[in-house]
Amino acid sequence: MMSKPKRLHPAAVILHIVIGIRNSLFFFILLFVTLFDDKLLYAFLAMLALLLLIIITSVLTWQRFTYRVEEDELRLEYGIIIRKKRFISKHRIQSIDLTQNILHRIFKLTKVEIETAGTGAEAEASLICVTLTEGEALRAELKSISSREQHENEIEEEAYLAQTITRKQLLLAGATSGSIGVLLAIAGFAFSEIERFIPSNFYDDAYRWIIGLGLLIMVLFIVGTLLLLWLLGIIGTMIKYWNFTITKVDEDIVITRGLLEKKQITIPLKRIQAVGYAESVIRQPFGYATVIAEIAGGSNEKGEDFSTVLFPIMKVEEVEAFLEKFLPMYVNKQNNMQSLPKRARKYYIIRMTIPALLLLGVVFFVFPHLSWIPLILLAVCVGLSLLQHKDAGYLINGQKLLIRYRNINKVTMVLHHKRIQAFNKKQNWFHRKENLARLKLSIIGKMGLGKHYTIKELDVTDVDDLSDWYSYRKKG
Repeated sequence: MMSKPKRLHPAAVILHIVIGIRNSLFFFILLFVTLFDDKLLYAFLAMLALLLLIIITSVLTWQRFTYRVEEDELRLEYGIIIRKKRFISKHRIQSIDLTQNILHRIFKLTKVEIETAGTGAEAEASLICVTLTEGEALRAELKSISSREQHENEIEEEAYLAQTITRKQLLLAGATSGSIGVLLAIAGFAFSEIERFIPSNFYDDAYRWIIGLGLLIMVLFIVGTLLLLWLLGIIGTMIKYWNFTITKVDEDIVITRGLLEKKQITIPLKRIQAVGYAESVIRQPFGYATVIAEIAGGSNEKGEDFSTVLFPIMKVEEVEAFLEKFLPMYVNKQNNMQSLPKRARKYYIIRMTIPALLLLGVVFFVFPHLSWIPLILLAVCVGLSLLQHKDAGYLINGQKLLIRYRNINKVTMVLHHKRIQAFNKKQNWFHRKENLARLKLSIIGKMGLGKHYTIKELDVTDVDDLSDWYSYRKKG
């Protein structure tokens, strides 16, 4: 038992300093920009004073933080001016995750994050820097198993119930990740932040330079930029999911992944609320999907549509075998799915095309020579609406319900009856005229919030059948 109070590893001081500098970066820039012209010496002195304050605070934070395990509790004491104490019963602990960034891995250290059922966006407790041996021992003690038993279990399960991403899968995950849009958004945000520091004549010079390049060079420049962003997306995905391994250990799913930052995430099976897979518009033509799960509590692992990623990429036909191996209770064969009636198709088309039609009208009157842009958008919206109608459906199999829907990506999820927290049927005036209804199912999601699944314009008799299944009513 770790009954004596212990401090974090001294390297925690360095991590606190790095975090403090990162959080105060705005103030450093503000001091430099404000005092740069006339009072450069005062700017450096002010930044030096701020840095010194961060260092002193980091040392005191490390010195005043202690932890110990006593009487089946993890006890934390911390605070520089106001002393705080936190007691976490190990019976409330849902998961214990180990994370290693570059500094951790150099010195064989780790970060321990402890989550309980009431965990929010942040972990219930975080030990930012302990030795790897001590982190594993703490996890073993709080999970009420010995280190030896844990090691034997991991070896046994690794031989029979483990799966690691291959280099080919990793490359495919990066190439089809769709990260270009994210990188463009980040670049746009960064440019908007630094725009005020750009000289006014920069845009005129840049415009003359671009015009001087000629049409062919401009096209090559744009293609080259997009190619670079695509390659950066591949590299980012490969770094994130490097050596991704999922292992089933007793009643837990353990996920290890990462190159620069190695993470080990523990997911108790009892916290899993729904399991399925998502097919992005890029991956679906090639038959690939991402296996995802909805986890109750405060997991910070976010993937497709902010769900926990159980496996980054695999063939759709391999998903069933994957679930048979790790989560057999969520296997649900997709035979004879109930699809939407044909009369529901127009609702999908109308919903998707109204924004594009409004944009087309505005552009046609203001910039008529650019009307082809919203016309292309309109065609895309019509195509997407037809796919949304075609892909939506459900299938009842005993106590399991399989649902399928599409916003942009096609998502298939399996839910257990006991995990569904709420069932909602909704009809508007048009729905009642055509015997249609909207179905909304709710389960517990991240941070204790609800996760909702909606299928629009189902036949009203189908929704009534689902209502009977949910409430255990028998048909008369």
